[in-house]
Formats: sequence, C-alpha cells, structure tokens
Amino acid sequence: MTSAAHTEPVILLVHGAWHGSWCWELLAPELTALGWRVETIDLPSASADPDNTAGMYDDARVIREKLAGLDGPVTVLAHSYGGLPVTEAGAAPHVSRLIYLSAFQLEKGESLSGLSGGALPSGETGTLPAHEDPGNHLYADVPDDVARQSVDRLVLQSVKSFSEPLTTAAWKTVPATYIVCEQDRAVDPGFQEQMAARSERSYRIAAGHSPFLSVPAELARLITTDADR
Repeated sequence: MTSAAHTEPVILLVHGAWHGSWCWELLAPELTALGWRVETIDLPSASADPDNTAGMYDDARVIREKLAGLDGPVTVLAHSYGGLPVTEAGAAPHVSRLIYLSAFQLEKGESLSGLSGGALPSGETGTLPAHEDPGNHLYADVPDDVARQSVDRLVLQSVKSFSEPLTTAAWKTVPATYIVCEQDRAVDPGFQEQMAARSERSYRIAAGHSPFLSVPAELARLITTDADR
C-alpha cells in the first residue's frame, strides 16, 4: 500500500529576511488540513549573530540540500527576500512550481542592494536590523498579539545576503506563480505587479506583507487553488 507521505503534495516554505521558520506556524496547520505535507527551513543569513557573514549563496546552498532530501514533486514558496535564494536554487529536477509571495523574483545578475539604489548597503560584512518600525512595516494587518510576538522574534540580516547577485533564474525553467499582497508596506505592490509579469500566472490577496500571519487560512486556500489548476 502506498503511504500517505508519498501521496500528499509537498510544499517547502522559505522565509524572508530577519525571520525564521517560526513565521509559518499559523500557515502550516492550514496547509496540512488541506492535505499538504509542509517542510520549512531556516536560512543562515538571518541570525542573532552580529558578526554573521552567511550570504545569499549560503541560503541557496541549504535550500538545495533541503530539496535533495525531499521526494518530488515539490512546490517551493518564497516570501520577500526568500525569493532570491529560491530563484538561485529552485531549478531542481523535482521542483514542480515556484510561488513568489510578495517576493523578489529578479533576473540573473541582479541583487537586492543593487536594486535598492543605495537604500541598502552592500559588502561582505555587517548585519542589519529589521525596519525601525517593523510592526507597522511588516505586520500592519496582523493581530496585535501576534505582531508583537513576531517583532520580538526578528533577528539580524547579513549585508552580504543583499549584495550577492543571482547567477541563474529558476523561474525561467520552472513554472512560477506570483501572489501580490495588495496592502503591502514593505514591498511596493506596484513593483510586485512588475515582477508578477515574469510568472506564468499571478493572484492578488487583500493583505499586508505577512499574510501567513494575518490571513493564513485564506492564503492556504489560494495556494491550494493554484496547485489544483
């Protein structure tokens, strides 16, 4: 008899800058209830260590290692900064779809610091804290108690992760979906629309930057709807 583990669709959730796999705690059970096997990962570029020098390529490496241990087909969902290492590492043979959630779906040769026009520093060393007002910036529509807990769990992000340019673009060979967060205060929705044009299909959700915390059930249904197409 075939085990359930081999019949459930598999999704790997990849967090953004300053976060960790903890950010999926509300979304994961919603996806599980809809029949998904959920996998998560912690990116080394996000750390409490002020001397951390893990970069985007290090994040891509751990994503590749994680994917190598999963049975396919696998859907990979990237949030925000997580779009960069997923774009770098996501073209594994058993990855069936990439989902960019308010994420940076960039071209080969681009980096986040290069795209920011000087708003983000570049270099091999140094770390950055989250936005000076992360509650409003990242969690504007998240319930107050959840937002406070999330702000308390944010860590530092390495400058190097913003500096390293993509050497490939997985979305050019792997089918991709983009989810635009219409009320986002961290990544401009207009810019999201531009990136979404690179995906095979796109959706919009009436939420801020972190719908996995503000509307996890709605986001899970949207992911499932996309998978069923």
